[in-house]
Amino acid sequence: MDAETEKRIAAEAAALLVEDGMRVGLGTGSTVAHLLPALAARGLSIRCVATSPQTEEAARALGLEVEDAAEVDHLDIAIDGADQIAPDWWLVKGGGAAHTREKIVAAAADRFVVIADSSKLVSRIRPPVPLELVPFGLAGTLRRLRDVELRDVPPSPDGGVIADYTGAVGGPEALDAWLGSVPGVVDHGLFPPAMVAEVIVGRGDAVERPKRLI
Repeated sequence: MDAETEKRIAAEAAALLVEDGMRVGLGTGSTVAHLLPALAARGLSIRCVATSPQTEEAARALGLEVEDAAEVDHLDIAIDGADQIAPDWWLVKGGGAAHTREKIVAAAADRFVVIADSSKLVSRIRPPVPLELVPFGLAGTLRRLRDVELRDVPPSPDGGVIADYTGAVGGPEALDAWLGSVPGVVDHGLFPPAMVAEVIVGRGDAVERPKRLI
């Protein structure tokens, strides 16, 4: 099966986890693009928060109710894709440059569900790790980070500069702490396992729910 089919299978399985009356966080990216019509087809009364203008526009076009994220302090479930999923459930996200908003939404949810095709399963986290940087003092931030490449893309929806850390990852816990300590880093694309409630992967024409290896 091709990757798009695997993404669709995983997304449709995740859509079945949503129940009537829930507040739902919607991620960003090609896998979530399959989630939105699957959710809309269920005809539930749900309220959503979108992590990007693209997701919000697509969700509204399908008839899903999207609320202002600034006014929502709690979500029942958030569903999003990932660029890398390690066996211990460390994630790399942010290929679509929405990782800051995606992390905020995932943290607000009682249950964060990750959906992906089988190519996103990796033996260990590797670079690049997406970054969102404050424009002010950018040259100094880049000097402190050293191994960084700026992306030739528009700013994030919140005005941040999008880049990728390309240096050694080593232990993701240490890199998570270090990147988070650098002034000028708004956020990065490493998501810790503690945030993740479930991983749903499409493989061929079947759904897999890999267990976390500690």
